[in-house]
Amino acid sequence: MRCLLGSAFIDRVPRDHTQSASAFRRRRIVAAVTLVVGAVLLGVSLSIRPGDALFYPMTLAVAATWVAGALLSGPLHLGRIPFRGTLRRPVATPIITGLLAGAVFVAGALIVREIPPLRAYTDDVLDHARYGSIVLITIVTLANGAAEELFFRGALFAAIGRRLPVTISTAVYAIVTVATGNPMLVFAAVLLGVILGLQRRASGGVLAPVLTHVTWSTVMLFALPPLIAN
Repeated sequence: MRCLLGSAFIDRVPRDHTQSASAFRRRRIVAAVTLVVGAVLLGVSLSIRPGDALFYPMTLAVAATWVAGALLSGPLHLGRIPFRGTLRRPVATPIITGLLAGAVFVAGALIVREIPPLRAYTDDVLDHARYGSIVLITIVTLANGAAEELFFRGALFAAIGRRLPVTISTAVYAIVTVATGNPMLVFAAVLLGVILGLQRRASGGVLAPVLTHVTWSTVMLFALPPLIAN
């Protein structure tokens, strides 16, 4: 178990992802601009009335912003983790991590639904899944989960540098989520951001965070609405 946790969250694989000073400055500028645009679009998208068809293109626009910022900022890496004496792409471990994180959040939802103010904030998010097209909701949810990781654990993480990248990227992720006006989403961003940041630091790439995020998002999308029913 220690070996598994170490390879996924603690131990860092050897890698050479250095960049020139000019490339580093460029990455930071692109990341800053993307953060502002993405935060504004995120706030607008979640302010749209549940069931309104405008929600889907706006949410996809948010995802497109994160992806564009990630690609324009500079090279991204998939990452690797140790496995039986060699290095491999992280696949099974991050998926399992996403399932476990989802289970923890589901357990927490059993408490949240008994606290009216917190339940109301959770309902605000879940209403989009309840009153919209489940197919389209699934597409935009998974697209945004993957896009966020490409940017926050990809471009932004690399733009921070070597000092406290997990802490800083998680803090920025949470601050951007404040644009939604929903404290439950901010709380989730903090908890999830730490897990994803540790995965990024350990593996040196975005594959593990992407797989964990989309797995967690899938669990949330299908488990929470019936659990926290109106």
